[in-house]
Amino acid sequence: MRLLVAGGARVDAGKTTFSTGLVERAGAVGFKPRAGNDFWFDHDDYLDATAEGRLYGKDARKLAAASAADVTPEDINPVHRLWRPNPGGGTGLLGKEEREFLVDRVGESFVVNGTVELPDSVREALPLSDAPRVSSVDAFNEVMTDRHLPEQRSLLAEVEAAERAVVESYADVARPFRDVDPDAVAVVEPGRVRVYDGDRYAKGCAVASGGPEAGQLEERVPDVTDLVDPATETRLPPLSKAERGDPAAVADAYEHAYDAVLAAAFD
Repeated sequence: MRLLVAGGARVDAGKTTFSTGLVERAGAVGFKPRAGNDFWFDHDDYLDATAEGRLYGKDARKLAAASAADVTPEDINPVHRLWRPNPGGGTGLLGKEEREFLVDRVGESFVVNGTVELPDSVREALPLSDAPRVSSVDAFNEVMTDRHLPEQRSLLAEVEAAERAVVESYADVARPFRDVDPDAVAVVEPGRVRVYDGDRYAKGCAVASGGPEAGQLEERVPDVTDLVDPATETRLPPLSKAERGDPAAVADAYEHAYDAVLAAAFD
């Protein structure tokens, strides 16, 4: 059984809270194919990870801890990007407004943005001496083909092999993998979740990716949900910080929503 959790809002959709509860309820392993955090806004999380010479975010940490398997954040999240704000600095190497990427962790190795000066703590905490440094989009694309893509394919094989898998997407990307169709999809946003049949959602993704740029751009959740009606929609109550940190408490609070997800998966 493969369940996908996507976000109806670009940030703070509540995907990870919902995913950890779903992992708990389904007795599943959680996966986060790609993730990232910010050197400034998520500095405590950055410090916690780099104190051990590692790089991962709180989403992967929470999913790994909730999973019905002995996994680390790196096991379930092979690609993690560290960002930093860049006020007034343009779009940077990856074309992102007001922020720049510093390093990627790809599996157990790293890739460095060669167009920026890394903070001292990044250089001191992470093993970057042999990491490739990319200074152009073309060079980065080559590295992603050589390093990022094999890691993503390896994780996909693990998802397919798992008896029960919950895959959390990133930002408002409709699906992190194009080569496997989920059994059911939960699109989460503050206050509600929309549940979709996996086949119908996959067909919506295929339609949304059509056109002259087909295969080049990731489908966004709103482009897909505009094409496909949900099987059901239900409200999600707000949870306290203590509840959000306890997968069993989330599973209890969102039981009605998880019933809908599992019903769609087995329909």
